[in-house]
Amino acid sequence: MNIPRELRYSESHEWIRIEGKIAYVGISDYAQESLGDIVYVEIPEIGVDVDRGDEIATIESVKAASAIYAPLTGTIKEANSELEETPELINQKPYDTFIFAIEMSDPSEAEELWDAAEYEKFLEAEEEEEAEGEEEGENQ
Repeated sequence: MNIPRELRYSESHEWIRIEGKIAYVGISDYAQESLGDIVYVEIPEIGVDVDRGDEIATIESVKAASAIYAPLTGTIKEANSELEETPELINQKPYDTFIFAIEMSDPSEAEELWDAAEYEKFLEAEEEEEAEGEEEGENQ
């Protein structure tokens, strides 16, 4: 699984690339793989103020719909309108395809996001829990 070292990550599987006061946000390779073929992306409106943890976009795949959360507090400065016509870009290039960009109002919040190693540990723990759940289901 591809987990670029230069990015930060959230528990809800968003990746964050910070450039000055702007944080570009997309979903991780793990998230896009879990969702399957993405067929629709609802992008947020530019100029909207968001708080960390707010649900601000939606991705729909052939399997499910999933909320995308603001990993940081700030103002939506950019939304990737290309995704309205070609949502599959997220499947093809998850780390090159941002969904939106936030101008951070408190850049220190970024320090609370996970680095690649922490995100990797989180994924390993999630996969172990999933495997244990499947084993329990088989044993019943």
